[in-house]
Formats: sequence, C-alpha cells, structure tokens
Amino acid sequence: MTSPTLSQRLHRLEAIEAVRRLVGEYARGADRRNDPCIMGPLFHEDAIWEAEGFGRCVGRKAITSHLARIGAEQIVWSLHYMVSPVVEVNPDLRSARCHWYLWELAHIQQDGVRSAHWIGGWYNSELSEVNGIWRFLHVQLDLRLVHSNGEDWMPAMA
Repeated sequence: MTSPTLSQRLHRLEAIEAVRRLVGEYARGADRRNDPCIMGPLFHEDAIWEAEGFGRCVGRKAITSHLARIGAEQIVWSLHYMVSPVVEVNPDLRSARCHWYLWELAHIQQDGVRSAHWIGGWYNSELSEVNGIWRFLHVQLDLRLVHSNGEDWMPAMA
C-alpha cells in the first residue's frame, strides 16, 4: 500500500473542512425556519432526506419544500447545535460520509400553541463533490429525544 501524496492529504483536509462547513450551513438554514434559499444549495438534485416522524423526501425541490413546511407549521423556532462531526472521506476524495450529533432548543407548535422543547439525536449523511462543490446525497436524522422543556423560554428575535 502506498502512502498518500502531500497533495492527496491536503485535498482530504480541504474536503473535511468543506463538509464541516456544509453541516454548519445546514444548521444556519434550519435556524431560519428551514429557509429554502439556504437549504436548497446544500443538496444534490436527487438527494434523499429522512427523519422518522417527519417523513422521507427525494429530490432537492421536495426536500426544501418539506423542510420549509416543517419550519412554518411544526418547529417554528430553533437553535441547532451540530456537535462533533466525524467526516470520513473516501479514497476517491470526491465522496464522504459524515456523522454528527444534534442538540436543539426548539418551539414546537401544536394546535396553534407553541411550547419549548429539547430535541436530540444524530445525523448520518452521505455526500459528494461535483465541480468543487460538496453537497448532501442522503441525510438521515435519527431522533432520540423530543421532550417538552416544561418552562417556556422566549427567544430573542433577530
């Protein structure tokens, strides 16, 4: 087995950083009620997004529409912490997997009433780079905690 060249090692580190930035942009879009203008460019045209209890979508347009609906109707305020991303770049340096934890403060709306919730779980994703741009191919959210906070907090409005 040959050792990676300096160029390959650098390309791998650049890929890891690009994927971490993508995860950060996902959080930024999610915290803006799943803004389609932010979320859309993060996904390949034929991407898949899924989360038990929230559904499964195939295709960028379906994903952004579905996520925007969640932001308008269900999770109407959120603050996402994307924690400890682990990026595994494949030997081709153009595809990768990323796993990270979710810790989220949220207002969930049900029957017109908002209540504060803690949400936790983890994401598993597959990504690829085309023409220098990394995007999600598949995002799967595995929710492990959706729990009412008991006390309602009032987020500062931006």
